[in-house]
Amino acid sequence: MKILVCIKQVPDMESKFKVDAGGTWYAKTDLAWRMNEYDEYAVEQAVQLKEQVKDADLTVLCIGSDQVKETMKKALAMGCDRGAHIADDEASSKEPYQVAGIIAEYAKDKSFDLVFTGMQSQDRGSAQVGVLVAEMLGVPSITTVVDFACNDGVVEAKRELEGGVKACVKVATPVVVTCQLGLNTPRYPTLPNIMKAKKKEMLSTPVTELLKVDPRQETAKMYFPEKKGGGLVLEGDAMDLAEQLVKILKEKTGVLS
Repeated sequence: MKILVCIKQVPDMESKFKVDAGGTWYAKTDLAWRMNEYDEYAVEQAVQLKEQVKDADLTVLCIGSDQVKETMKKALAMGCDRGAHIADDEASSKEPYQVAGIIAEYAKDKSFDLVFTGMQSQDRGSAQVGVLVAEMLGVPSITTVVDFACNDGVVEAKRELEGGVKACVKVATPVVVTCQLGLNTPRYPTLPNIMKAKKKEMLSTPVTELLKVDPRQETAKMYFPEKKGGGLVLEGDAMDLAEQLVKILKEKTGVLS
């Protein structure tokens, strides 16, 4: 079985963000970087499957500058066999259709049985890449997966829907799976595995060799929401509160004028 897991390097969400000079993305200076949280669950699930299936082969793919190799090493230390680094210093300018196009172009002739991605990235949050990859490869996709099993080439999964409802899905491989938080418990790489990861293969491919699609959307502007005035807390018994509220509505909004 051949497995591909796609990850992204993102800033730690506790970082203090600033809009970059171009006004279309965040400035990359003074940020701490990590693996996208959703992708950690994808890596863990891919590694669990590799451990379950004899002779399974697991590749981790990441698009970005040489900086992302540090994040890829964590995936290798978790149990991936090799890294596929798509070298692109302008990765943040690629919209989801282009990102999916790059992944699909890499995967199209490699006969992957399963492709895992996180449900979405923490910085862009489009939740589009996984399903677009599946569409481009002409295979099914299962999104927002919170429970996963694969036996004899058949995937059985539970998808998270709204209101706490889950959908049970069964599909034969090949298939693309996007992983939701809570699917499993991502492992911490042990020191011996961290050392082994340094010796694992990591091949870089220029993004120009794989980007075959044009963008379909662009980011026109990025900005922080405007700060609004503070809220007003009303205290007292129900009748007093009602009178205060009516007075405020009349004076501030004109709704009851």
